[in-house]
Amino acid sequence: MAKEHLLNYAFNRWGLNKKSSVGPLVAWVRECAPKTLEEWRECYLKHLEGFLRAKGVDLSPDEYLDSLGDRLYAKLQEVIKSELEEITLEDCRSYVWEVVVNRTFQGYLREMTSVKDLLESLLEVEIEPAPDYIDRGYDVDYVIPVGDKYIGLQIKPVTYEQMPDAYKWVELMQEKHKRFWREFGGKVFIVFSKPKGKREFEVENLEDLVKDIEQEVRRLREGNSSRS
Repeated sequence: MAKEHLLNYAFNRWGLNKKSSVGPLVAWVRECAPKTLEEWRECYLKHLEGFLRAKGVDLSPDEYLDSLGDRLYAKLQEVIKSELEEITLEDCRSYVWEVVVNRTFQGYLREMTSVKDLLESLLEVEIEPAPDYIDRGYDVDYVIPVGDKYIGLQIKPVTYEQMPDAYKWVELMQEKHKRFWREFGGKVFIVFSKPKGKREFEVENLEDLVKDIEQEVRRLREGNSSRS
């Protein structure tokens, strides 16, 4: 398996799998519509022969594919091998710390900021990072100031409720959120986020969440102090 990963990495890194090297494989296989591997092999080599002639390559299809293998081997020997020899023990230790600690934290900040910015634009209100004493004491990440009161937002990954003993954390969080409501006047809303692509995030049940927060903003603005 390790050999396969290394070959795949090098094959892609130097573009040996691109259309310019091996032809439009997806288009050709659909055009051929082969029923067997042998049918595809014969059809591909026929297409490749014309492809090579058009490029002025004076090799048979078999010879050409072998030449790509030769180039792949040369890259592994000349480049990959020397690059591997340059990697030190300290490089490996530093990389583990970078991925596990630094990049995880950066991803967490990116998620929090993305969700906060999304809600801020939809609600058309100012959303502020919770002061440290509110963050730690009430499990609230962000606050929405409404007059002299606050609405709280707690951002959690959508997988949060699947964690072992999650119910214990939920119960503890609920108690803290009730105290926040009593002391700061507004409810705390738990926002469940999930990845959308590599660097973007979306909010589960976004439409309902926005409506509920808007309703709470109106309640506080109208001076309704009900705790029911």
